[in-house]
Amino acid sequence: MKASSRSRALTLRLTRGAAVAALYTVLTLLSAMLGLSSGVIQFRLSELLCVLPLFIPEAIGGLFIGCAVSNLITGCAVWDIIFGSIATLLGALGAYALRRIPEGFKWTATLPTVLSNAVIVPFVLMYAYGVEDAYAFLFLTVGVGEIVCAGVGGYLFYRMLKPYSATLFR
Repeated sequence: MKASSRSRALTLRLTRGAAVAALYTVLTLLSAMLGLSSGVIQFRLSELLCVLPLFIPEAIGGLFIGCAVSNLITGCAVWDIIFGSIATLLGALGAYALRRIPEGFKWTATLPTVLSNAVIVPFVLMYAYGVEDAYAFLFLTVGVGEIVCAGVGGYLFYRMLKPYSATLFR
């Protein structure tokens, strides 16, 4: 591969990652305007983007950075910025690891995002924001939000993108 081709490929990957980060941030801010992006009950519309690593690996970094920027902009505690972003990163890595599963099981690629957020975010809420000792309740509330946004929304988004993936992600 020529140097100019490598440079173009790198530019494309960086641009895609940045676009994913920007889209994640915009969708999180939209959720924040509706009062749904933070707190005990969370419905982040941006979580539907968790399926993008099935198509492009650069979405992993974009999701991580988008989550960190979103948490910073919306005034989250430093522990939320760090560990909330790590939860998103783990979910994105999990989706990428499942990219080769058979088509009938692609819905399972949303599970790493649902599980990583449902497990990690309750600890963040308890320790960074002083939410009383209610891990099981927080696991349930965050988990339901993740099932709706990342699970159902993510899978529907995947199904919407799949027919166009050869054109969109070449």
